[in-house]
Amino acid sequence: MKGSSDKKLKDELKQLIIDECDLDIGIDDIGDDDVLFGSDSPIGLDSVDALQISIAVQDKYGLVITDSKTLRKVMKSINTFADFVRPE
Repeated sequence: MKGSSDKKLKDELKQLIIDECDLDIGIDDIGDDDVLFGSDSPIGLDSVDALQISIAVQDKYGLVITDSKTLRKVMKSINTFADFVRPE
């Protein structure tokens, strides 16, 4: 099952973002297609948040993202993030 089709995985990723970035929101406050970074983002993550999230993803899933451009592409939204974590 592709990651973007797996509600449990998406909720897990949302919780990971909330925990790693010390956000005072719930998982329902992050839409699956919401932009995660930049001025268009309802949660306004920045490059420091991206680093924290990438380390957590490496620890939890064993996936390494070292290029900041790749990281921004992968973590554009929860759906793109989930598809990266579980492509099929």
